[in-house]
Amino acid sequence: MCRWAAYLGEAVFLEDIITAPCHSLIAQSHCAQEAKSPTNGDGFGLAWYGDRPEPGLYRDILPAWSDPNLKSLCRQIKSGLFLAHVRASTGGATSRMNCHPFISGQWSFMHNGQIGGFEKIRRALENSLSDAVFDQREGTTDSELFFLLMIDEGLSADTQGAVSRATSRVIEASRRAGLEPALRLTAAFSDGQTLYAVRYATDAHAPTLYTSVFRNGGGRCIVSEPFDRDGGDWQAIPPSSFVTIGSDGMAIRPFAPASAKLALVV
Repeated sequence: MCRWAAYLGEAVFLEDIITAPCHSLIAQSHCAQEAKSPTNGDGFGLAWYGDRPEPGLYRDILPAWSDPNLKSLCRQIKSGLFLAHVRASTGGATSRMNCHPFISGQWSFMHNGQIGGFEKIRRALENSLSDAVFDQREGTTDSELFFLLMIDEGLSADTQGAVSRATSRVIEASRRAGLEPALRLTAAFSDGQTLYAVRYATDAHAPTLYTSVFRNGGGRCIVSEPFDRDGGDWQAIPPSSFVTIGSDGMAIRPFAPASAKLALVV
């Protein structure tokens, strides 16, 4: 599994969340407390928004704790909206193209979790993409493919609905392949204006997700695990939830796959 952190609010230096706190994302890259594995050393990435509609992107295959460029960038870059991720591979080579976040136009996306039995349904899912969306495929991970499924389902026009329909496509592909669906999905994504997150699993083990206000209400973080347990009022996001964070606050709604025939395990 992986660790990630996202932020929306008043512009802050990226180091305030990624490198400076006692249990920062860099600390979590080698000493995570709520992940299956404490080490997340298979690369890292940043996506941040500034004056242009599309995000800046920096990814590398080094462990986050050993790249001095990452610390320097976080010390200098200030942003009101960014996503950061440290990777523990559940499949796919350690390459820049497989490091999160992934971007498409103004959208950025990162994921903690996996599609169970992915190699048996990967071809079917890729073949289900429209040609224009399939041409955006750069890496080999299940995470990137899920992001492309969201885009294919009309992410810009119907954000929660697109994620719900993409989830249903994965579950249905598993069943057609004779597999018990095994999807774990805790993801964050943004269009440069609003920050979204989803926590869902087909079993009772959805990866963790927390949120908290930051800097006395100047912004809000959403994270895989808290980066400062003593200084933050962290709220656990329940399983089967869809989170929307905007300038007017945060909303948490129930989340389920699109098909009413699919059983939801809470």
